[in-house]
This record gives sequence, C-alpha cells and structure tokens, in this order.
Amino acid sequence: MARFQDCGVGDSGGPGRGTGRRGGAGGGAVGHTHTHTHTRASVTPAVCERLRLRGPKTVIAAAQQWRRPGRSTRGRQEPPTRRARVSARRGKAKRGEVRAAAVTITVQAPARAGSRPAFPEPRPAFPALAPRSRLWPRVPGSRPAFPALAPPSRLWPRVPGAAPRVPGSGPAFPALAPRSRLSPRVPGAAPSPGPQAAAARGGRASGQRGGRLHRPGRCAHPEPRRMEPGPGDGRPPLRGLRSRSHEKTKLRKRKWAADRSPEKSGGRRGDLLGENIYLVLFTVALRTCNCFLVQTSFVPDEYWQSLEVAHHMVFNYGYLTWEWTERLRGYTYPLIFASIYKILHLFGKDSVQLLIWIPRLAQAFLSAIADLRLYSLMKQLENQQVARWVFFCQLCSWFTWYCCTRTLTNTMETVLTIIALFYYPLEGSKSMNSVKYSSLVALAFIIRPTAVIPWIPLLFRHFWQEQRKLDLILHQFLPLGFVTLSWSLIIDRMFFGQWTLVQYNFLKFNVLQNLGTFYGSHSWHWYFSQGFPVVLGTHMPFFIHGCFRAPRRYRILLVTVLWTLLVYSMLSHKEFRFIYPVLPFCMVFCGYSLNHLKTWKKPALSFLFLSNMLLALYTGLVHQRGTLDVMTHIQELRYNNPHKSAASIFVMMPCHSTPFYSHVHYPLPMRFLQCPPDLTGKSQYLDEADVFYLNPLNWLYKEFPNNSTMPTHLIIFSVLEEEINAFLISRNYERTAVFFHTHLPEGRTGSHVYVYERKLKGKLKKMKF
Repeated sequence: MARFQDCGVGDSGGPGRGTGRRGGAGGGAVGHTHTHTHTRASVTPAVCERLRLRGPKTVIAAAQQWRRPGRSTRGRQEPPTRRARVSARRGKAKRGEVRAAAVTITVQAPARAGSRPAFPEPRPAFPALAPRSRLWPRVPGSRPAFPALAPPSRLWPRVPGAAPRVPGSGPAFPALAPRSRLSPRVPGAAPSPGPQAAAARGGRASGQRGGRLHRPGRCAHPEPRRMEPGPGDGRPPLRGLRSRSHEKTKLRKRKWAADRSPEKSGGRRGDLLGENIYLVLFTVALRTCNCFLVQTSFVPDEYWQSLEVAHHMVFNYGYLTWEWTERLRGYTYPLIFASIYKILHLFGKDSVQLLIWIPRLAQAFLSAIADLRLYSLMKQLENQQVARWVFFCQLCSWFTWYCCTRTLTNTMETVLTIIALFYYPLEGSKSMNSVKYSSLVALAFIIRPTAVIPWIPLLFRHFWQEQRKLDLILHQFLPLGFVTLSWSLIIDRMFFGQWTLVQYNFLKFNVLQNLGTFYGSHSWHWYFSQGFPVVLGTHMPFFIHGCFRAPRRYRILLVTVLWTLLVYSMLSHKEFRFIYPVLPFCMVFCGYSLNHLKTWKKPALSFLFLSNMLLALYTGLVHQRGTLDVMTHIQELRYNNPHKSAASIFVMMPCHSTPFYSHVHYPLPMRFLQCPPDLTGKSQYLDEADVFYLNPLNWLYKEFPNNSTMPTHLIIFSVLEEEINAFLISRNYERTAVFFHTHLPEGRTGSHVYVYERKLKGKLKKMKF
C-alpha cells in the first residue's frame, strides 16, 4: 500500500470544501454534510479518525463502490452512525510520474433515531485487500486481486518473474482511470476529474515538490514519494523506472487458454484426436477387445458383400453373388479390405487368420474413432458431464457392441454418419465444417445409397438456416457430389469393365421395384413394435425420458430418428441392421436422461450396464457361432486330410449361411445352395434352395445319381439330419464333427451344425461344380 500522510484536515471544515445541509422530512436519515477532497496518499488513519470513518483502506475501497451520488439503499436499516460517501477520480500524470486519485469524502452527521440511512455500507471492490467489516468480512486466505502487484504473503507469495508495474503501461484500477488510448475506460467507471482537481495537480507538474498549494476550499497535497523496497520487503526493486519510461513500451496481447479453439491451438500436449490420449487408448483397446469377443455370425452380407469380394479381387478365386453380376453393388467398400489383403500378400503374411481378423480390427478402429467424435461433439454442445453419460451409453449398448466390429456396409455407414455429425453445423458446435460433413455424407452414399435417408432432414435444416443458399448448393454440395460420384464411377469401371451407376441400380431394385421382399417381408409397424425396441434394448426407458429432458435444439436428432423409422417402414423387407446408423442419435437422449437422474442413479447405471453386457456377451460368443466354427474345421482339411487334393465340400444349408473362401484361403472345391431372386418376372419362382427343401431326399438322389460325383464332406443343420438319413447311410457318410449354433432354432436353422465325411473305398473322381 502507498504511504499515508496527514494533510491536516479538520473534523468539520478544515481546508477542504465544506457544504452544510440538513435532511428534511422527505429526505430522512440525512444530517449535516461536509465534503472534503484528498488524494489517495493523503487519506491517513489520522484523517479517518477525525472524520470518524472506518479506515483508509475502507475509504479507498469505497471509492470504487460509490461512483454516483445519491445511490439507493434498497431498504437497508442500519443504526445511526457517522458515515461517508466516497467518490474517486483519477487525474492525469506526466510520463514517469505516479498517478494519484482525487478522493472526495462526503461526511454525514448521525440521523435521527429510527430514520432510514441514506448510504449503506458499501461493498469493497477488492475484498481480499479490504479489512474486516460487519457486512463484508475478509475471506480467510483469499488471493489478492493482482498477485503480481501485491506484496508477498504466506498463502500467496509473489509470482516468480512477475514484472513490476511500469508507469504509463496501464492503471492498476481500470475502473478509476480515465479513458485513454492504451487503457480505455471501463464502462460504468467514475468520470475523469474536473478542472479543480487538475489545477491541484498542476503544482506537481510544475516541479513544486514537497510544498503545498493552498486554495480556497481545496486541500493541496504534495506528490507522494516513490517507495523503494527495503531489504526484507521481498519485492524486486523498481530500478530504472524513470529511464524505462522514455523507452518504447511493447504491449503484448494476452491470450487465455479458454479462448483458444482446439483447431487453432493444435490441442493440448498429450492429446490425440482432440481428446486426452488415455481416453483414446482406452476406447481403442475396448473396441479391440470387442472385436475378439464377437465370434458369431449375424447376416450373410458381412462376408459376401465385403470379404468375399475383396478375396476375389486380390487372389482371383472365390465366388461372387448375383448382386455383383447384376451390378447392384459397388467396389468402393470392398476395395478397403482388398488393399489390406494386397499388402499382406506382398509381405507374405496372407495367412487365413490374418485375412479374417485384420479387416475386423480395422473396422473396430474406425468405430473407436466414431465413438470419440460423438464424445467430443457432446462436450462441445453441452459439457463434459453430459458427454461422459452419452459416451457411457454408446459404449455399453449391446447392439453397438454386436455390430461395430463387423465388416458390414451398415457399420461403415454408421461410422461415417457419426463423424459427419461432428462437423455438422449444430447450434453450439465449435467444429462445424460444411465441406467435411458433406464429403462424408457423399462417401456414405457411395458405399450404401440408403445412407442418405437419415441425412435428408439434416440437410434440409442446414439449407433452411443457411443465408447464402445458392452458394451452399453451387460451391459445396454440387462439386463434392460430382467428385465423389466420379470416383465411384471410375472404380466400378475398373472392375466391372463398363460404366455403371450402381447407386441407381441399388435404389431401383430395393426401393422402386421393391424386390427385396424375396428375402422376407414384415408388417409396416415392425420397426416400431419390434425392431427399434430390440435394437435399443434396456436403453428404451432412458431414451423416452431423455426426449423430454433434452433441449429444444436436439429436436432435429429426434426428427431424424423418427423420419428414418418411417421411411424404412414403408419398405417390405426389414432388418435390424438397417436402423443401426440412427442408434448413436438415440444415445444422446439416453445420456441426457442419466444426467438428470437424481434418485436411483446408481441402480439405474448398474442395471443398464449389466443387462447390456450380458446380452452383448451372449450374442457375441454363443448365439449363431456354429457357422463360423465349422469353417475353422474346413481350414484343417488342407493339413489333416491325406486326400486333400480330392476333398470337396457341399454346404446344404440356407443360402449364404457360412462364409466362403475368405475364411478358408485355399482353392478347395466348395458348393452351396444358391438363392438368386427372380429378375425375369416369372410367377411361382423357386430358387435352388427352395427346391431342395421341398424334398431334400429326392433332390439328393437326382443331383448325385452315382458315387463318382459325391462330395467328400457334407455340412448340414441338425434339423435336416432326419430327412436325409437314408441317403447318408446309403452313400457311406459318417458324422465326424458337431458344432453348437444357437439355443433358438427356427425354420431351416437348427441348434447344431453337423459335418459328415464319406468313407472312401477307392479313389474318387473329381467333383463336378
């Protein structure tokens, strides 16, 4: 603090300016009033004792509070006491001089008993520097307002390396300073001093040091001496202060860490993908474990639309389904796995196990990135607590666990949807980028054309809120759509041998002609009554609760979910995986529900985690695993069968029940029951699998009339064994392996998978396929 000097101000009049007035009946609680003007350095304990004030610190702090005369007391009743209303003005100072504030003290005599005080006790501007009072006690151990300027203390030592305040670099109290070029005046601060105060400082400017300039009604004061720190002061000495004032001071704009965006700052040290590195490693490790804990089959497309095509592209043998001969599918998605296969082949590491697990691990890594992007998005839109609950719901969702590591086009569609949502211009998002999100949507459309269905309401909302609509279409959507579509055309031209727009063929077959009903149809309400509740599982009550608790800006996500369910409900062929891309949208509402739970929160979390993990582990390790285990048995034929050159496989199951050459990686003769749809419009069309299951025994006798064409191994479900038992006995087949498949057999699918091997009596001719 500055040194205080007694200026000899009297109790009532003194050399200061004094005006006497009494409060009338309407004024209330106002006695005699005397006004005195001092500099801050002259407000000493002696002056305060004469004026019966609380102390110099309180007076200086009150100068901040009482900026306007006649401030209302808002009905506060206090005992009559001698009070003061203080206003402060900061005068101008020349370069190298210490500025001194002019403090005007208006002293009021005690009012009548029971009257209303005119000016209550002001709150100190700097509570840490002010003394204890009845209304505003000092906070124990509070930090000074300006640590670099305050003296060191036991709790708050001086900041190492803090530079002393240079005169002219900015006032210590901006609210008391006038408006200037370097330090603009804070809104609401006291006005600059008047001419009288400027005249009082004129003596100091003219070199009158140590003297007093007496004027009528004004108390003049000498210039306050510059304090030099003593040996035990603990502060660095202010050396060369006058010489530094003549040098050009270079101002530096301070950038706070909270004001830096993640993109500009480049992320904090130790961050990866914009998040904490430990969170990233945990998510990747979790999805890796997820990959190895899913050892069951879901739908045939996870092999026949990705791995089988990639294996055929690289190794030039395998089987392509009718969708590729009819050019309904594009090569963009299989090309990802074909690149992995090609790299493994070049390095001589194309073992069957690596061909199976490396693509799935790559898909698991992409799913982990999508999970982190969902967490980052919610942290930007809300806060870290809400983001953690959404992240928790996403990780413990049983259907996400079941699908996110499978090589399905729906999985890649979901990954691209989440990452695109991270760049979508949602209200409050800090990572919005129209080019990035529209590029990801276009890529998802190339991989699976139905990926555009969830994005229709989102794209329409972006277009509606965009002010420059024509620029959005002409400069972003159309160029990106042209580039991605051209890329798809070039890739498909390389493998099909002709120009093909597979996206149009896909929509024509599945939407316009609705030929997907060949593989099954359901009622229109199936997604609302069965599909959506099964996919959400035990998240369903939290989703409903979160729809009512989430802010209004998330209604677009709820509209997207409902729109997707309605559009897919109009198609006859329905599957659970079709609505998988909107499942992360539902996790947002589930996270809000958990964040707003006040009671029964721990039981709810335990129930949600245990119920989903039990279901995820059962479906990933137990349900429908026989069709993959039997392929492991077939892999061993090339090593254990002494007649491996003559070995042949016939899979007598519903079509595409098992993977094929991607899980064998050896050119064994293999065959399965085919089931292409009718593309010619014939009535009462039956595929090969339908004809077989009408009368399996007769079909086998007709297909294999003699022993020369019989396969060495037959693979069937347990439900078929009884019907073809006579054929198996007559052709010398014996059961050599049994694999569990499911606890819920249905129709042509049995609970176990049987492997029958024919006992050879002589050399068999090569099987015809």
